[in-house]
Order: sequence, then C-alpha cells, then structure tokens
Amino acid sequence: MKKLTIYAMLVLSLGLASCSSVKKTSTVIPVETEIISHSTADLSVSKQKISFQYVPSKAVRRCGENAVIATAVSEALKANGNGDVLVAMQYEIKKKTGLFGGSKIKYVIVEGYPAKYVNYQPRP
Repeated sequence: MKKLTIYAMLVLSLGLASCSSVKKTSTVIPVETEIISHSTADLSVSKQKISFQYVPSKAVRRCGENAVIATAVSEALKANGNGDVLVAMQYEIKKKTGLFGGSKIKYVIVEGYPAKYVNYQPRP
C-alpha cells in the first residue's frame, strides 16, 4: 500500500512538473506610409433608395457580424444595378437567441442609395 502511495505521488508530481506556460511577446514598429491615388473620380448617386433583405448562410455567419453586414451590402449592390458603394447605409439585424444563450443572425436588412464611380481622370 505504501509503495502504491509513493508511486501515485511520483506520477502526480511528474505530471504537475511537466506543465509549462508559454508567453509570447511581439514588438510593434510603426511604418510611416501614405495612401496616394493617382486618379480621381466622381460619384454618381442614385436618387432611388433601395432596401434589401439578406439571409446569411452558415459559412457567412461563422465569420462574424461585420462580415454578414458587408456581404449583405455586396449582395444588395449586385441585385440593384451592380453599384460600387452604398451611400447613407442603414442596417437592421434580426437575431435569434439560442437555448444556451448564443445568438444566431436570422437576416439583415440594408437600406441606402447605390452609387457608382464615374468620370475617372488622372490626378493633376
């Protein structure tokens, strides 16, 4: 019995001693950059406001709420004339709370004015 107790304590102490924690650090160095565009363009905004309801797939929902909103805007622009941006965008998200407290996005409604970039010109 004494040998069994000593053996158990030995295994337990080796098990606890073999655990290690890892700490990683990183250094951030700021990079001085500037975004420069070598051309300019006008923005042609539609006078008609659009409203689009998007039901996200499971794959899109896994990427997070911001990805769902971005995908909804993209799909709204594709469905309404293939615009470049959605001006004065507003969105509404309908979520369903699950049994264990998690939430699931059921649908997103985006509204706004589709716009396209036109009249590209080189910058003087």
